[in-house]
Amino acid sequence: MMRPDAKVEKVYLYPKPIDFRNSIDGLAALVILVELDIKVAVFDPVLFVFLNKSPNRLKILYWEHIGFCIWLKRLESKRFKTSPDCSEEAIVLTVQELN
Repeated sequence: MMRPDAKVEKVYLYPKPIDFRNSIDGLAALVILVELDIKVAVFDPVLFVFLNKSPNRLKILYWEHIGFCIWLKRLESKRFKTSPDCSEEAIVLTVQELN
């Protein structure tokens, strides 16, 4: 089963809806643009999340050993909740352990 490394510490949510015809190459190009803004290497153990305009679909891109992997999630009747303001910067979500 494909899944990201357990060491993933950050999740970057791309701030604008994307054209979901983009596949791995198109999303990797967007990640490189995001990388320039947030100063993170695409090969770090991080996830990059993209939403469509509706937003009933999301794509998650991550680097695994020798290449990019992509996940797609589609909601049939619901929508992903997003913040009302659409900024230009990626939203950084961090993972914290609960004690």
